[in-house]
Amino acid sequence: MEDLSLRDVKPQMEGKELAVYGWVYAKRSHGGLIFLTLRDATGLAQATIHKDQVNPAVFDQALRATVESSVKVTGTIHADPRAPGGAEIRCGDLEIVGLSHEDYPLRPDSGKEFLLSKRHLHIRSPKVGAVLRVRSALCLSAREWMEENGFTEVHCPLLITAACEGGATLFPVKYFERNAFLSQSVQLYQEAAITALQKVYSLEPSFRAELSRTRRHITEFWQVEAEVANATLSDIMEVEESLLTHICQKTYERCRNEFEFLRRRFKPPEPPFPRITYDEAVSRIKNAGVDVEWGEDFGADEERVLSKRFTKPFFVTRYPRKVKAFYHMPDPQDPKVVLCVDLMAPGGYGEIAGGGQRIHRYEDLLQSLEEFDLKTRDYAWYLDLRKYGAVPHSGFGMGIERTLRWILALPHIRDACLFPRTPARVYP
Repeated sequence: MEDLSLRDVKPQMEGKELAVYGWVYAKRSHGGLIFLTLRDATGLAQATIHKDQVNPAVFDQALRATVESSVKVTGTIHADPRAPGGAEIRCGDLEIVGLSHEDYPLRPDSGKEFLLSKRHLHIRSPKVGAVLRVRSALCLSAREWMEENGFTEVHCPLLITAACEGGATLFPVKYFERNAFLSQSVQLYQEAAITALQKVYSLEPSFRAELSRTRRHITEFWQVEAEVANATLSDIMEVEESLLTHICQKTYERCRNEFEFLRRRFKPPEPPFPRITYDEAVSRIKNAGVDVEWGEDFGADEERVLSKRFTKPFFVTRYPRKVKAFYHMPDPQDPKVVLCVDLMAPGGYGEIAGGGQRIHRYEDLLQSLEEFDLKTRDYAWYLDLRKYGAVPHSGFGMGIERTLRWILALPHIRDACLFPRTPARVYP
């Protein structure tokens, strides 16, 4: 007898004896017949316990088993078109490993906020499990592309002393006798790493104290970030395009069952992706009836309107300098804008990645810090990178949750996390 998974309970396994561990997902009793729907990480399967075919002690165990009890079921696979997957387990023995209390709080009609407050229990849902498996495949696919294309993974500090993005979105942390912050991005440290490794990437969390309460904002999120020495804006856009194409294709291939279970019809995009400038984006947003002025950054509403006008991912380049971070290189042809790029997902999902070409000359970076009213002493080590052998370089960060939300058409970015963190939620 083999220890198998519930995914092995298939009609073609007729007569196979097995032992499986799982949790009771649902239970129905009809006199001398009990139906248990079991779940494990691989899926659902039905176990039937016939009173006249098992030891009385086994039937008593089946009567005692409550929803979410963990059990070990031993039996034989039998084809049955009425059962999930077309087969069931005819139970010969049943052991309750962990009896669940009868007051299990989750119900089919539980509201979203209640489910978030009980997220430690809600993740048992087969739907949540499917989303998390797709997320894992997405991260694996990202790492796969990076390794195959000569990038070296680096692990950067998450405790920092100076902002990479806007200072208003830093989470302060008491660090012994001084103040520190949680990292908004590992970009600055990656810029140091390229002087040794040339092409680097990281898959790490980021933290931003944004009070935005939209369907695409959370305060703790994960990014795949990359930095490349001797790369221009055009070069890094090609990296993003190739990476996202690979992620979509491989994630879909690896998770066809999950896409089907989640009823998500997804067609991986094919390059090339459209490229428009910020100026063109402003024009398109205005034509859609949304009031936006040149020089403003795009918020959730503007990005939603703009991205609904595309059927596959697209790039928006050359934003006004004043709405982007201090490290972006001004466009030599028009210093009012910078050599930056946002990668947008279509269908209203908006930005999933941001990046661009960095200022690599010492004097230019020093001037930029002053213009952005940043203290040069806080960035002394970062300035050193420009003083000693600087090269043109570019990079980007791609949000894992935002990308997953688009790929699976999730209603909210919270659905793309194991335990989402928002301005209103840090428990459980």
